[in-house]
Amino acid sequence: MTFNEGMQIDPNRARSGGGVGRGGTIALGGGAGGLILLVIALLFGGGDPGSLLGQLTGGEESGQSQPGLEGTPDHCKTGADANRYADCRVVLTAQSLDAVWSEELPKQTGVRYEEPGLRLFTNAVSTGCGNATSAVGPFYCPADQTAYFDVAFFQELVTQFGSSGGPLAQEYVVAHEVGHHIQNQLGDLGRSQRDPRGPESGAVRTELQADCYAGIWAYYADKSPAPGGSEPFLKPLSDTDIRDALSAASAVGDDRIQQSTQGQVNPEAWTHGSSEQRQKWFLSGYRTGRVDACDTYGANDLNNPPALR
Repeated sequence: MTFNEGMQIDPNRARSGGGVGRGGTIALGGGAGGLILLVIALLFGGGDPGSLLGQLTGGEESGQSQPGLEGTPDHCKTGADANRYADCRVVLTAQSLDAVWSEELPKQTGVRYEEPGLRLFTNAVSTGCGNATSAVGPFYCPADQTAYFDVAFFQELVTQFGSSGGPLAQEYVVAHEVGHHIQNQLGDLGRSQRDPRGPESGAVRTELQADCYAGIWAYYADKSPAPGGSEPFLKPLSDTDIRDALSAASAVGDDRIQQSTQGQVNPEAWTHGSSEQRQKWFLSGYRTGRVDACDTYGANDLNNPPALR
């Protein structure tokens, strides 16, 4: 999915820089295996990751502003930059998400959309949910209502998890995290913690719903005009774009990660859903553009979203 080159990137939409070093209180341990477990635990994290971040990193909770923070990176000016640089792509994707959800959330649910914070970091970061390193992957912290990204993860998504490296694969990740923010606004995010594990768990339903919300964004992103203009943020989706998003969704399915790391699949330990489920719920949002097509909590069969039947 390619941005229209003339789109303007907001210099104030993201915060970048600052953060904490790899030393200090952060201690991952466990070598490469420990990093994989951290990624499994927090990748596209839903619910309240604060306790996990605190336990796994040993960090102190901090929602305060950090010294040295800047705005959107200086080289991010236009859609052309977003097509070239991953950090610029994250920021302009967030702007596109803001435009879609500020229109659709009140229209479909009666709830006014509030922009989430957006933080770009390298190596490690201090958040309202505790300290974290890049090993946890992208995540949303409900305590400070901010989505966090180290864009180096996008290469890991390809090399370690087997996703395609296409733009929509990366934009899907951003849309998924903002999907958690939508859940937070609608009061659903806490359901994952009340029922945190298993193939029918609240955690799985929460993650699949965030995938579906990512699909809703994709439905509108190449159609709805950007604020103040007549052109949408993104050029029309191609079949290749959709395959890129589905590749990313499949790559981070619980069954695929378990098979690659443990050699077997144990649904009772699932927290995010299978590769097939993640793809299907993304498509449920993408094909309908409807929030009510993302009711994973009311679904009797997570393998067959009603909108796809």
